Amino acid sequence: MAELYTNADKRTHYCGTLSASNVGERVCVCGWVQRQRDLGALIFIDLRDRTGIVQLAFDDKTDRALFEKAFTTRSEYVVVAKGAVRMRGEGAINKNMATGEVEIAVDEYKVLSAAHTPPIEINDNVNTKEETALKYRYLDLRRPSLQKNIKMRHEIARVAREYFYDNGFYEIETPMMIKATPEGARDYLVPSRIHHGKFYALPQSPQIYKQLLMIAGYDRYIQIARCFRDEDLRADRQPEFTQIDLEMSFVTQEDIMAMIEGFMKKLFEEVLSLSLPMPIKRLTYTDAMNRFGSDKPDTRFGMEITDISDLVKDSEFSVFAGAVANGGSVRGIVAKDAAKTLTRKEIDKLTEMVRGIGAKGLAYVRFVDDVPSCSFAKFMKEGELEAILERLDCKKGDVALIVADKNSVTLPVLGALRLTVAKKLDIIPDGYDFLWITEFPFFEWNEDTESWDAMHHPFTMPLDECLEYLDTDPGKVRAKAYDLVLNGVELLSGSIRITDYELQEKMFDALGLTKEEIDQKFGFLVDAYKYGAPPHGGAGIGLDRLSMIMCGADSLRDVVAFPKVQNASELMSQCPSFPDPKALEDLAIAVVDKASDK
Repeated sequence: MAELYTNADKRTHYCGTLSASNVGERVCVCGWVQRQRDLGALIFIDLRDRTGIVQLAFDDKTDRALFEKAFTTRSEYVVVAKGAVRMRGEGAINKNMATGEVEIAVDEYKVLSAAHTPPIEINDNVNTKEETALKYRYLDLRRPSLQKNIKMRHEIARVAREYFYDNGFYEIETPMMIKATPEGARDYLVPSRIHHGKFYALPQSPQIYKQLLMIAGYDRYIQIARCFRDEDLRADRQPEFTQIDLEMSFVTQEDIMAMIEGFMKKLFEEVLSLSLPMPIKRLTYTDAMNRFGSDKPDTRFGMEITDISDLVKDSEFSVFAGAVANGGSVRGIVAKDAAKTLTRKEIDKLTEMVRGIGAKGLAYVRFVDDVPSCSFAKFMKEGELEAILERLDCKKGDVALIVADKNSVTLPVLGALRLTVAKKLDIIPDGYDFLWITEFPFFEWNEDTESWDAMHHPFTMPLDECLEYLDTDPGKVRAKAYDLVLNGVELLSGSIRITDYELQEKMFDALGLTKEEIDQKFGFLVDAYKYGAPPHGGAGIGLDRLSMIMCGADSLRDVVAFPKVQNASELMSQCPSFPDPKALEDLAIAVVDKASDK
């Protein structure tokens, strides 16, 4: 039967904090039993809490009733133990454990809660099936690695608050139930019981509200904000996520970027004891795409993209010549010293991969022997292949991989191929490599609707020198927008905002929105601009992604306490679930079975 926890059982120390400096002190510790070892005349219990493990010792000097209680203790029992801290005996010191020099000679011991045998082992060295671990997430979260990750996430949030408070920011909460506004993904909708047929939306970001706070005169805003997007999941995406969200008035892009650099410098110094080189390097969007095939490139390694279009535009190889003639390009990457690893079989796999993401095929040069093996050699005239190899800097031992298509295919395909090959060759070094991406296109052409879409949200300010192209050539318009990339992961997206309501209406018009649509979706914001809007801008830093990278985790699930899986369900609580029919009746909602409707 469980024993009661009383005022006399108050904890004096956390398990992982005890050391030789505590020898001789009488302490009280609480936690979960990691394991019990019965050596006959000796019983040792490893007691665990969020700080670590300490050894409890029971020997021939221990009260027999207490010794028997220790004998019946099993893994994951919750206990409280009191006793004197002492040094471990000669040869018993565990150098792999923070508290390995000491143990507690227990003279008082309570079992507060017995435990069934857990369905998963609470140990970082055991590979548990992910579905099982997530079903019993409350047990999975006891593992030291996850406790370490959750602690680091807390430290990141703490440093964020302290840094932005010190720099004059107010922490202000914005609503969780808002008007649905288009921000690039599906909204999660919340039906109104009072206003039948009407719905709130959960915020994809606090974007509009933080701009309204600037108009309201609050100057500097910060919020650790929950955001929601109804979109397909992957390793670095969850349907609900957290942003370190900020906005500043009377600033330029340089002011905001400097503020964020200061935060990253302080964060890495305090949490990881690392000094980041400042300022952070920058690339324009165009340069990033041309060199790395991505607007969030991992620049910890080379393998940059090289354009060979001018060398092959008159080639007899129709794949190359046709791509250039149709306004596209022919570009390649070179994997240095990779010829032995990238065999023909491996190149075939890479070919299938690029076809799966939009390319028609993959040309290659595999330079193993003195004469390179080339998939398109028979189409080359004298000197053409040599010119290509020289441009690509492809030498004996290297492999060149080439894609020919329109630029919207060639660049991102080579960008994805570059990452795949680098991982296969294991050439990506450890470390933290930050990069600013600037001057994003304001518009992107939507081939399905044959219209221009806003690449960021529609409140982003165009560069001053691009305003003249709004009506005549939208493709030339670049934005005062910036992303912060870390190790190939987008951490932050931000921009300077439009504050001139006439310019804002012009941008809406360029996006093809009618006056009725503008009024319905953004009317209150456009109206607010008419009453004096300060120049302002901001950004949202992905707390989950930042935590994932700083923890060295492979997935957001490793830094989120209760994550969802690929189909946006939570295995532990089995949500989403069917609501009570009465609740649907109150909301005047009927659920249609789509399967039987077909």
